[in-house]
Amino acid sequence: MLARLEPVFARLDREPERPAHLQTPQMSRHRIVLLSATLAFYLVIVVAVLTTSWLVRLDWQIMFFRPYEQWPQVHAFLDYLVVLGQRGPTAVMVAAWLGWRSWRQHTLRPLIALGVALLLLNITVGSVKLGLGRLGPHYATQIGSAELFAGGDIFPSGHTANAVVTWGILAYLASTTVTRRVLSILSGVLSLSVGATTVYLGTHWVSDVLLGWTAGLLIMLALPWFEPLIARTEAYVFGLREQWRRRLEDGRVSEPVAAALTPLLSAGGKWQPGRTPAAAEDGAPAAAASQTPAGHSPGLRPAAHAHQVSRQHVIRSERTPITPGGSRRPAHTERPSARGASARPATGG
Repeated sequence: MLARLEPVFARLDREPERPAHLQTPQMSRHRIVLLSATLAFYLVIVVAVLTTSWLVRLDWQIMFFRPYEQWPQVHAFLDYLVVLGQRGPTAVMVAAWLGWRSWRQHTLRPLIALGVALLLLNITVGSVKLGLGRLGPHYATQIGSAELFAGGDIFPSGHTANAVVTWGILAYLASTTVTRRVLSILSGVLSLSVGATTVYLGTHWVSDVLLGWTAGLLIMLALPWFEPLIARTEAYVFGLREQWRRRLEDGRVSEPVAAALTPLLSAGGKWQPGRTPAAAEDGAPAAAASQTPAGHSPGLRPAAHAHQVSRQHVIRSERTPITPGGSRRPAHTERPSARGASARPATGG
């Protein structure tokens, strides 16, 4: 399986380096003002629910209105739309796209930024959910009550906050100003739609959705503060890769581990171990393993040559022979090693 990944890593190393025009967002004065205003609004919502103010009365009025009974014709469509706020499906879709971005730009920043944003989301939203313990509309027990500290986990809305962060990270990582603005509008509309859908379905109070929007926006506004951490993490991963390369070159890794890591660390022909296992056993010099065929440029097909060195193809004589009687010899329980194995002729019937 790892040997089959070698062309993928070879393509990764052949791609250009990270484009020079990409700039990481900075914590500007404008962003700090927006962050402060959003944090103040966040606290206002929490206090309004804690004091059972007019916002809680609005929650109950909309709950008794039952939007899913007023407009039942859109219920089936909104059941699918709300999935765009669920953590699992959205994280997989966005991670797939950002993985492609990482592959094309030869940088791990998109994936690491997504991981940091989701980690912040889990910590901040999850702690408030468990700390306030609010029950949802379908589990409410006392009319007019805020339903706090009752063992629930509904406040703030996780669907809404996840939609803001998961789709907003695409706008945050956009490479151009126009793309960033377009994706910001699309992610904002999508997160608003997901939040309104949860109110329609009766799974969240209106105040849950308001706090979910605010919580997700706080994470996106504060994310530039974590850019140094993202850069250090990326440098650590690539540094760890270089350490494993040096360990393989020095022969400090066991043969099974070396066979598994060589296709991953020698992508694109930029690095080859100083001595292959076969050359080490036969006493052949290390340079013989890295020679290219005559008439070919040394850098023409490095990935294909590395594949031939690390994994020899099974020759015809090594296949299970056929006896003169026409019946095949029973397969051995142990397959011969593909490296340096000699074919054994069939004996007897």
